[in-house]
Amino acid sequence: MRSRGWCLAIAVAALGVSATAQQAAPPAAPATTTAQGPAPMRIYIRSGLKTHGAGEHDYPQYLADWSKVLTERGAIVDGSLHFPTAAELVNTDVIVMYKGDAGAMTAEEKATLEAFLKRGGGLVSFHDTLCGPDPEYYSSIVGGAKKHGEVNYTLGADVPYTIADKTNPIMQGMSDFTIKDEAFFLMTWAKSPAIKVLATATMAATPSAKGHEGEVVPQVWTYERTFAGGTKPYRAFVWMQGHNYENFADPRIQPMVLRGIAWAAQRPVEDLMTVRPARGRGGRGRGGA
Repeated sequence: MRSRGWCLAIAVAALGVSATAQQAAPPAAPATTTAQGPAPMRIYIRSGLKTHGAGEHDYPQYLADWSKVLTERGAIVDGSLHFPTAAELVNTDVIVMYKGDAGAMTAEEKATLEAFLKRGGGLVSFHDTLCGPDPEYYSSIVGGAKKHGEVNYTLGADVPYTIADKTNPIMQGMSDFTIKDEAFFLMTWAKSPAIKVLATATMAATPSAKGHEGEVVPQVWTYERTFAGGTKPYRAFVWMQGHNYENFADPRIQPMVLRGIAWAAQRPVEDLMTVRPARGRGGRGRGGA
């Protein structure tokens, strides 16, 4: 009996070591196909606590609304108000980020993100997700970043888009138009590689933009690079607006955002453009289609 008990104890201990090793393993590359066809796109929405006034910077509402928007289009969606763990990213194709000052990360969070990028995981960034204490570092992640604490914004103003690359599939069918939102300037830009500009805007003459009015600054772009030690390039898509939450539902904006998410996930840009009733059509929120 002692012999059997001893063997059982060794087996249990071995299983524990194995489980610990699996938990510590870096994120695996997500599958893109199954025996039945293309695997569903797997999206993690990184949100945060609401800031600003009514209808502005409504990160939790985005998590609620766009979980439905993306699920209706065939995606498998996870998300939270915290930085994703390595375990949460194992089966993730793209992280969609709408959270203030997301550039502020701990060393552990940076390591988790970098491991995700090294195997080609995608990023999507909206509005002040670009803000943080170290724009030089964060610009190397998403192509452009802004310094926390600097006056580098127009506040509520017209944002007149000039579509810089009408041939890009993310921007298909789009022409110049204007929305009311907030634009950023005094940006730190990645240099090697550089961003691919999809749309620019001229900075409005607001009190906070004094001295920068009339400047033309990229507001929509893509960014691709292979992270040092990585196995494949990753993609980032950035839409700099989203101060006014209602703009996520603008019919001129929402298709671009859906195509940008699919592109960053390294899928065909039309993958999220069709609502699939079979997966359920829950109630729509303020940011829904």
